[in-house]
Amino acid sequence: MTDLFAPYELKALTLKNRVVMPPMCQYAVEKQDGIPTDWHFVHYVSRAVGGTGFIIVEMSGIHPDGRITNQDTGIWEDGQIAAFKRITEAVHAQGAKIAIQLGHAGRKAVDANPPVAPSAIPFDAHSQTPRALTRDGIAKMIRAYRDAARRAVEAGFDTVELHGSHGYLIHQFHSPLSNVRDDEYGSDPALFGEQVVEAVREVLPAEMPLLMRVSAKEYVEGGYNEAYALEFCRRYKAAGVDMFHVSSGGEGPIGSNGGPNAGPAYQVELAEYIRSGLQVPVIAVGRLESYGEAQAVITEARAELVAVGRGMLSDPYWALHAEEALGGVHQANLPKPYLRGIWNKK
Repeated sequence: MTDLFAPYELKALTLKNRVVMPPMCQYAVEKQDGIPTDWHFVHYVSRAVGGTGFIIVEMSGIHPDGRITNQDTGIWEDGQIAAFKRITEAVHAQGAKIAIQLGHAGRKAVDANPPVAPSAIPFDAHSQTPRALTRDGIAKMIRAYRDAARRAVEAGFDTVELHGSHGYLIHQFHSPLSNVRDDEYGSDPALFGEQVVEAVREVLPAEMPLLMRVSAKEYVEGGYNEAYALEFCRRYKAAGVDMFHVSSGGEGPIGSNGGPNAGPAYQVELAEYIRSGLQVPVIAVGRLESYGEAQAVITEARAELVAVGRGMLSDPYWALHAEEALGGVHQANLPKPYLRGIWNKK
């Protein structure tokens, strides 16, 4: 029986276990230049020391105005590569693999003036009205995704993840709530995301898998359901996505319009739905900090990988503690300087 600590392979990506640290913005770039700092270095490398098999760096803007805030990381210029490379090399030294999530916040870019979006529809009453992208603007945006992916490869990342969920730009194009264009990008809501995937695929090595995070369901009136999501994911898979990281929501508060109460494992069924509908590997995410819940997702073959967000924020050694609780940590998996710690007492 496959468990949480079995290795996993996808193309050239080989993971020592099924535990993923999902992207979580730190809002910690004080100089507002997009360059990760010592905080980011310690944040990510400590989770590698703590036994995590696969770390995904927070959404990093493909454009200065693509960040959620100006305190977010970015990868829109070559001068940002070196700081990311320092992180990837240190994570690799701990036996973990690392990706970066590439994204653009679109109309949810708080500090952009003005933000851009598929259509001039603000996110909510407290948000700026975005400027609708022109066709030329869309073409430039697609090139920005491709160039960011090229930089990610140069920085030593093992793969990249496109952020197509949580109400950010790619999600905004494929959502009927935010895309009311009267051109081909309105009549074909998946076209923008498809073209981004194709452009990024051009600069990735053939053996490098491409990941995409998607919201498989929206929880507000007029939002799409999982059947709609399955179809745009089908397009993205055909364009070159190898694995989906399945989340939900982003166009309204979780729980609105009869949505879930965000309890343990509340999104796993959505991951299963995409997995079975497309015969594609998935990452399950969403309140999976319980060791038993995370283990069950793998042992019951509901997803290939499990992402643990809040649990890993509170415990950098979540993976080692989970392995201990679920059957015992193998000495080979422990950092040698820590062998005199709690694990040596068991």
